[in-house]
Amino acid sequence: MSIIHPKNTVEFKVYGKYALFTDPITKLGGEKCSYQIPTYEAVKGIVKSIYWKPTFIWVIDEVRIMKRIEMQTKGIRPINYEGGNTLSIYTYLYNVEYRVRTHFEWNEYRSDLKEDRNDGKHFAIAKRSIESGGRQDVFLGTRECQGYAEPCNFKDDKGEYDDVSELAFGIMFHSFDYPNEIGKNEMKMNLWNAKMEKGIIKFSEYKNCKISRLVRNMQQRKDYIISTDFIGVDNEYQKVFGNEENKQ
Repeated sequence: MSIIHPKNTVEFKVYGKYALFTDPITKLGGEKCSYQIPTYEAVKGIVKSIYWKPTFIWVIDEVRIMKRIEMQTKGIRPINYEGGNTLSIYTYLYNVEYRVRTHFEWNEYRSDLKEDRNDGKHFAIAKRSIESGGRQDVFLGTRECQGYAEPCNFKDDKGEYDDVSELAFGIMFHSFDYPNEIGKNEMKMNLWNAKMEKGIIKFSEYKNCKISRLVRNMQQRKDYIISTDFIGVDNEYQKVFGNEENKQ
């Protein structure tokens, strides 16, 4: 039986020479070692680099691992703000490629943006943004790991783990809950029990993570003003597709 995905689902591939997906706690300094698979939060950051508005929230449905999981260790000299030289060992994922399937949902806590909720136009702009490789630089977990995004069919081509029934990765970091997305003045961290089946990671939605911890109290951002804080979807759609429509 085929699975019916939301009508605003988009698919793309993202790839790069290196990736570094870590637990946020390990980003404070010292040695860093990547998870074997991308985190939900990292993939969400990639999609937001391609196209994002405060009107909606990207929900990551599935990630398909296309290449063999390989690690490579490098000596890094991070910035030492106290002076002197520091040598750290970073363990990166090497030669990665992922297929991503994701859709967006309206941010119900941003009632001030209801007039910007045009499903079809946001969907069309998102697809065009994928075709152009994204609106901002794409990073695979961290800034030194440049990524590249392209349109694709999620199921096309042979993946390295298509014939592996299941691989378990244990408890790992999933995502952050931000005040503007949960309607509370707090930031929380979510964990989940990660596994891959037939090369595909089916993410739990952030709202369904059973392990959650408060990070700190944080105020929600003030109300956004369309056309002041960001371009409204109607104007942006006209900007992206106007010339094409005029030619028809």
